[in-house]
Amino acid sequence: MSFVTKEAFLTKEWFRVYSLIVVGAFILASGFVLFINPYQIVPGGVYGIGIVIHYSTQGLFSFWPDGIPIGLLGLSMDIPLTIIGIKILGPRFGIKTVLGFFLTATFMDSLTYLIGQDDPLKLADQVLLASIFGGVLIGFGLGLIFKSKATSGGSDIIAMIVSKRTGLPLGQLMIVIDSIIVLVGLVVFQDWKIPLYSWIVIFITGKVIDITINGITYDKALIIVSEKSELIRQKIINDLKRGGTVLDGKGLYSLEEKQLIYTIVNRREMEILKAYIKSIDSQAFVTVIDTHQVLGNGFKSLND
Repeated sequence: MSFVTKEAFLTKEWFRVYSLIVVGAFILASGFVLFINPYQIVPGGVYGIGIVIHYSTQGLFSFWPDGIPIGLLGLSMDIPLTIIGIKILGPRFGIKTVLGFFLTATFMDSLTYLIGQDDPLKLADQVLLASIFGGVLIGFGLGLIFKSKATSGGSDIIAMIVSKRTGLPLGQLMIVIDSIIVLVGLVVFQDWKIPLYSWIVIFITGKVIDITINGITYDKALIIVSEKSELIRQKIINDLKRGGTVLDGKGLYSLEEKQLIYTIVNRREMEILKAYIKSIDSQAFVTVIDTHQVLGNGFKSLND
């Protein structure tokens, strides 16, 4: 089974996907160049390793007096990792992934050349602020790349390979690998603040990736168990103008037949419905669940 999606050349979808990769790569590179690289923050991944090597090689090469370029280092690791990943994991890494990490490396070194790496935004005494904004930009850039159905390559591939060999959860392995890279930065730079700032960047990056991919939603999923289920159903349909599903069930203790109502509403409608349920059945059982995405009729289209 192929994991690589293909869009017809020069179609609307093709332009959309490749525009996401280009814009995402530029935003990702900007986050590193403006907020991460100048302050020796090591937020995991191949560019985290690249930052460590970059500052460790300052003055070693006459043609790179500031150290080996971080983008070049990231690219030199992404290429062999992708080749290894294709051989071990199969065709999960298509041209979009290759284009993504190539553009990111190119943008990163080009921006560094144009604006320099010596505190371009004068945030040397505000590294926490740099960590926050760096995490936001990196997460947004990665989120756009992921929306194109590409991957970020790099250390993600290492985690995939280890997961395949050991059966360990991929998400946990990615956290472990990034944390090891962060600790390498601590050992090399001998500064306890670096892992603290780095983990802030990693946390914010993950949250922003989720928001970029799934969007921000205020919708809530409600599961309602009540003796007055018919009145609640009428309230949802007639007043809130929402739909839902009625499920037949049994009480776990009493084994009595019960009806469960499953519906999705926004926060305002949830408060209206909760107040109504309280007024007619104070013994009702209501479960409120945060939703990350709601797709289908009346919400976001499945085709978006």
